[in-house]
Amino acid sequence: MIIVTGGAGFIGSNLVYRLNKLGISDILIVDNLKNSLKHKNLNNLKFLDYIDKDDFMIKLNLFKKVDIIFHQGACSNTMETDGRYMMKNNFEYSKNIFHHCLENKIRFIYASSASVYGDGKKGFIEDERYEYPLNIYAFSKFLFDNYVRKYLTTLKINNLIVENKKKKHIKTRKSTQIIGLRYFNVFGPQENHKDKMASTVFHFYNQIKKDNKMKLFTGSNNFLRDFIYIDDIVDINLFFMNNPSISGIFNCGTGKPNSFFNIASIIQKNYPESQIEYIPFPDELKGKYQTYTAADITNLRNCGYKNTFTSLEEGIKKYLKCLEENQGYLEKD
Repeated sequence: MIIVTGGAGFIGSNLVYRLNKLGISDILIVDNLKNSLKHKNLNNLKFLDYIDKDDFMIKLNLFKKVDIIFHQGACSNTMETDGRYMMKNNFEYSKNIFHHCLENKIRFIYASSASVYGDGKKGFIEDERYEYPLNIYAFSKFLFDNYVRKYLTTLKINNLIVENKKKKHIKTRKSTQIIGLRYFNVFGPQENHKDKMASTVFHFYNQIKKDNKMKLFTGSNNFLRDFIYIDDIVDINLFFMNNPSISGIFNCGTGKPNSFFNIASIIQKNYPESQIEYIPFPDELKGKYQTYTAADITNLRNCGYKNTFTSLEEGIKKYLKCLEENQGYLEKD
């Protein structure tokens, strides 16, 4: 059985959808449907059962015979200011699942975030020297990555010991796979429920439908982000699922930053009558906003991931088609 936490969310539901395409439906979805709009993300999925995230934690010891847990669930609101809630929901909750996986030899693939790099002035390499979170969401991800790193170091040492023992023909126990994926700016179907945290493409499309204008922050020409289409994120998750011997923390981006203005320009080609309107940059985001991200994907490539990434133009084209034809939801198989 496979467990997907956050399975009713944006990335989690896309992952389940692709697993279904591979003929896999023995899946337990863990989520919180307090935001009832998220149920629409589940309508076209095939899965064994659903359980609320709090109930899952209470009954965690019942789920020992599991192949892999894709831990995608988290509070992803970068504007959340309740640090106690964020740490309990993103850090403590993740630790409990992580230790359950270690104790029961369950493979663990979890969602981290590019937000751990902060302003990015030092670069975007999976190393503590480059990390300095700017908000409590980013800090919760940063802290869990550092927590996991302690075990990855031990795992690396153990693997060296295992290798030596193999040469001496001593029987050894296989290590548990641990993968952390630092998502950059992901966009695509199934993010309708995310409200302010939905992608720029989603917001621009809805702004056009409402009053034929796309609203950009003043200075958006100079705000560059590494935008990656959801299909590529799912591909990376499945790559590690199919390569259980690999462990580590990896950036998940294209390595090619684009401006918000560039996104608006691409969308404008599809809606030539639309206009661009500049609005003041919000005071509450000053000092907490990443104006530049660009994933260093050297480690991802070095571990064998060879796929070509969807271009920004192609990703936007696919997503706009989905928004027009299916209101932003995945098609029924």
